[in-house]
Order: sequence, then C-alpha cells, then structure tokens
Amino acid sequence: MDNNTPVEWFGWFRPDILVEYKQMFWQGAMVTIGMTVACVIMGCALGLMLALARLADTRHQPWKGVCKYLLRWPSTAYVSFFRGTPLFVQILLMHFAVMPLFVHPVNGLIISGDLARTLKQDHGALMSGVVALTLNSAAYISEVFRAGIQSIAIGQKQAGMSLGMTHGQMMRYVVIPQAFRRMLPPLGNNMISLLKDTSLVSAIGLAEMAYAARTVAGAYGRYWEPYLAVALAYWLMTFMLTLGLRALENHLARTDRS
Repeated sequence: MDNNTPVEWFGWFRPDILVEYKQMFWQGAMVTIGMTVACVIMGCALGLMLALARLADTRHQPWKGVCKYLLRWPSTAYVSFFRGTPLFVQILLMHFAVMPLFVHPVNGLIISGDLARTLKQDHGALMSGVVALTLNSAAYISEVFRAGIQSIAIGQKQAGMSLGMTHGQMMRYVVIPQAFRRMLPPLGNNMISLLKDTSLVSAIGLAEMAYAARTVAGAYGRYWEPYLAVALAYWLMTFMLTLGLRALENHLARTDRS
C-alpha cells in the first residue's frame, strides 16, 4: 500500500485534512471563545445602561425632559437600529466605514499614525468584529434587562425606598439581584446566539473557526471534513455553555429555597 495514499473513513471522510490544519482550527477556536467572552461582558454592561436609560423617568422638570429626550429616545433609537438591521451588514459597516473614521493612519479621530497602521493591519478585523458584536448584543440584552426589571413588583421598590435607600441603591441591592434570576434563561440564549454569530466575522478576514474551515475547504476542494468539524466544535461549545447556565440556574434556585 502506498504510504502517500490518504486514509479514508467510511470510504469518503479524510481525517488527515483536519490533522494537518489542527493548529489553525485550535487558534480559531480560541479566537471564537475570546470574542464571545469579551462581547458578553461588554454587551451586558452596555445593555444594562441602555435598559436603565429606557426606564429613566422623573416627575419634575427639567429632569423629566432630560430623561425623555436625552435618555429614553436615544436608547430606543439605538435598540431599534441594531435589532432591525442584519448583523452581517453591521459588521461590514463597522469594518469598512465606521472604524476607519476613528482608527486611520492619516486622519483617524482617535488613533492615527504608525499605531493606527499597525492596529489596522494586525488587529483590524478583530476590533471591528468585537465592536459590532458588542453593540448588537447590547441591544438584545438591554431588552432582557428591561423586561426583568419591570417584572419586579412595585412593592419591592417601595420597600427599598422606605428603608432610606437611594434610587441607585434600590436598583443595585433590591431590583437587579431579583431580576437577574428571571433574566438568566434569556441571557443564556443571547450568549449562545452570540457564540454562533462570531462565525460571521470571518467575512472581514478574522481567523476564527469558520475562516479556518473556509481556508481548508479552498485548499483541498473538500467541504465535508472542515465544515463538519466546525459544526461539531460549535455544538460542543454551545452544549458546554448550556450545561454551565443550567448549573447556575439550579444553584440560584437552591439559594432561593434555603
């Protein structure tokens, strides 16, 4: 038997292709996980601020007008835009239009010169992808936070205020901890969607798992092996994330019963 003859499983599957490019797939998986963690953390922080902005209200002028025109309306427009336009378009817009305004070797508004050139060449796709995914996820997460906060009975808020808490303290110590338990399942769904949506960033050249699969498919002209491997990797990641979220839900449920 010729040693150069590729080994085939089931008469059609070639595992040697995956072994040859295992380093690329591993690096792509690390990029995918890193992006997901970063975007979830920043998306939750921004989403909470958006939710609080959409719920901002007061009885007295001029703060009533400030809450309406500077907080509620802008945050509502933000959520409407990012929920109403395709994520793929947002990624392209961020990479080719928005980011060059702020990071450009010649006339960047924030970073220019050699640093901007280095960032654009080495990390341009990563920065654009993280920003686009964070802004998009924040819009969806803000709705989860808003619904969770509004689901808390008004008596809980009044009880906190009667103890002398400020509005900020009442939200921090009374409302948000209770709302988090109710928000955990939809937040988990958003995390899983975000993990899978990282594959869209391969369109702008980020070397994550989908990009690795496309590279291997182009090199060998074979599609079963790389795309099945990537599909399995995404499934394993989402499965592990689901188990972790379920364990956290069970822990919080036991805490409530104790």
